[in-house]
Amino acid sequence: MYIVTGGAGFIGSAMVWKLNQMGIDDILIVDNLASSEKWKNLVNRRFTEYLHRDVFQKMVEEGKIDQKIDGIIHMGACSSTTERDVDFLMRNNVNYSKMVCRFAMEKGIRLINASSAATYGSGECGFADTIETALKLKPLNAYGWSKQLFDLWAIREKRIGSIASVKFFNVYGPNEYHKGDMRSVICKVFADIQKGLPIRLFKSDHPDYGDGESLRDFVYVKDCVNVMWWLMEHPDVNGIINIGSGKARSWNDLAKAVYAAMELPVNIEYFDMPESLRGKYQYFTEAVMDWKEKVGCDVKFHTLEEGIADYVRNYMMQNDPHLEQVL
Repeated sequence: MYIVTGGAGFIGSAMVWKLNQMGIDDILIVDNLASSEKWKNLVNRRFTEYLHRDVFQKMVEEGKIDQKIDGIIHMGACSSTTERDVDFLMRNNVNYSKMVCRFAMEKGIRLINASSAATYGSGECGFADTIETALKLKPLNAYGWSKQLFDLWAIREKRIGSIASVKFFNVYGPNEYHKGDMRSVICKVFADIQKGLPIRLFKSDHPDYGDGESLRDFVYVKDCVNVMWWLMEHPDVNGIINIGSGKARSWNDLAKAVYAAMELPVNIEYFDMPESLRGKYQYFTEAVMDWKEKVGCDVKFHTLEEGIADYVRNYMMQNDPHLEQVL
């Protein structure tokens, strides 16, 4: 059995898709569906059981999970970078993650934990996924700080060498439709483009970057889950691990790739950055991915153009935009 927390969410449901691809359907999904549209991400999936996150926590604390568990993929967390209830982030992203980690370590279960590139803050300390770098980081928002706190706890408690805490960069792809403002720009602008409206990007308020020229490491969700499956099969590869393309690209590049995938002429407008984001905006992110070569990870990544083309043409433009059962 595999446990996927946040299994109805964006990356979590994509991981269930990957497990299904590998012929695995003995899966326990842990999440909080409430009145969200996340349930649609599970319609095409095969799994054995669903538990609300609070029920799962109680069962763990009372020792009522006694099945043989092959691995835990802990994606469950508040993923909103604009969340202002820091106590909620502490409960959901920090303390819950500690509980999952303790449970996995006590049972000898392989654990992959979702951290975030938001921990890197402005990037002043670089983007190396080392403990030395982790100890210096100063995230720009409470979400990134909550992820940083778990990593620091795992380092301090000497657990980081037994788990894979993966730092996702700018992930895009199928199954993100429920995420509201946290959806990728690709997902947000698709309907507008179909209506003939332009893609609107932030004007720059940084002297080193032109309008739409800030750089991000965009990574396709399929590449993320392929890496996580590789990590699941290589339990000796642990620590803080970046998952990004390793190649920073501009928002203008992204916009042009969307138009190319839709076979439409480029139409971009620029608008002033909201006051709430000034001073908290990452102008450059690029995952240091040399760990892949060091450990022999042979997962190949899509280029930005390849990933966007697959996403737009095979999902966004189809009647059922969710990840299908079998490719």
